[in-house]
Amino acid sequence: MQLNPRRVAILVAANTALAPFAIDAYLPAMAAIADTVNASIHRTELSISVFLFGFALGQLCFGPLSDRLGRKPVLMSGLLVFLCASLMITTADSLTSLLAWRFVQALGGGACVVNSAAIVRDCFSGREAAKVMSTMAMIMMLAPLVAPTVGSLLLHIAGWWLIFVFLAVYAGFLLWLLGSRLPETRDMSLPAASPRQVIRNYASVLRHREGMGYICAVAASFGGLFAFVTASPFLYLDYFALSPGVYPFVFGVNVVMIASSNRVNIYLLRKRTPQQNLRLGLAIQLVAALGLVAATALNIASLAVVVPLIMLFTGMIGLITPNAISSLLDHFGHISATATALLGGIQFSCGALAGAMVGFFEVEHLWPMVLTMLAAALLGNIGVRLLTPPAKDVPTA
Repeated sequence: MQLNPRRVAILVAANTALAPFAIDAYLPAMAAIADTVNASIHRTELSISVFLFGFALGQLCFGPLSDRLGRKPVLMSGLLVFLCASLMITTADSLTSLLAWRFVQALGGGACVVNSAAIVRDCFSGREAAKVMSTMAMIMMLAPLVAPTVGSLLLHIAGWWLIFVFLAVYAGFLLWLLGSRLPETRDMSLPAASPRQVIRNYASVLRHREGMGYICAVAASFGGLFAFVTASPFLYLDYFALSPGVYPFVFGVNVVMIASSNRVNIYLLRKRTPQQNLRLGLAIQLVAALGLVAATALNIASLAVVVPLIMLFTGMIGLITPNAISSLLDHFGHISATATALLGGIQFSCGALAGAMVGFFEVEHLWPMVLTMLAAALLGNIGVRLLTPPAKDVPTA
């Protein structure tokens, strides 16, 4: 299928940006929402974990359905569910109703985002797929950069409910944009899988040694990222005593770093394979994690030391994620949405788990964050090196 790579990248990036907006835009309003639902801010923050788990489940459930029915029916349905749930959240007057509708919202979001990588794989493969995914990820990284600012502005204008109205409007815009500009990309002449076949498809991915290596890389790096994201308010506002006005900038530089590394990845793909770039990103991420642990152990973890090391760690996601996903889908082009769903389910579950590990112990120090990031980096490097062939053995074309 001949589609303009840039157009595909922009369309799927707009779709994929729904998730970071849903996660980050309402963070500035957490205290206001807690007051409305008569709960503590810590209990209200459970809505983040509920969203991550619902998002993972949505991908696992609707990815196979996308392989069966086509991309657009599942995508449009997911957007409609997300839109309706966003509006229902504005009526939440208890913690239970907030968590319930956030879960439903996440299911719709999972159905939307699971189709993004599958659409790319429908249209492209190999280096071209990795380039499109890097462009998509680079555009998508703007969402977490601007989402907290948008949320703060909407909170100031009318209240926290306007944030979720904004999310509903954005979902409605995507319904029109993707419905009118994106064709069905799945080859509908391919036979549809039965429920038993779906289970076998998931099992085939889980049994695929090399595929699980790529899933391990994405899930581990995502877990390390969410270890930092969860700890960042304590890290910057309490530990380093920065003002709330400075926090978005020291947090946002990581998003800029990820976007920049995506551009570097596109450049490197001219002469290197996706597998080579993946291993490079994992190695640099491990070095950054070791640096954070060493700085903490030696009691030299100043702001000037920690911020650049975290930037280096998070930035490598731009080298890891697009190359790992494109490498994974090269093996599962016939069930790309199913493979992407399994990847997303494991990825977001690991992110939720890493965040829980950081916050569970309530230690007023850097150790929970840096040790979780180191464990994630080790897991990613070991998984790829044990389960995937050496990058030099992978054909370059």
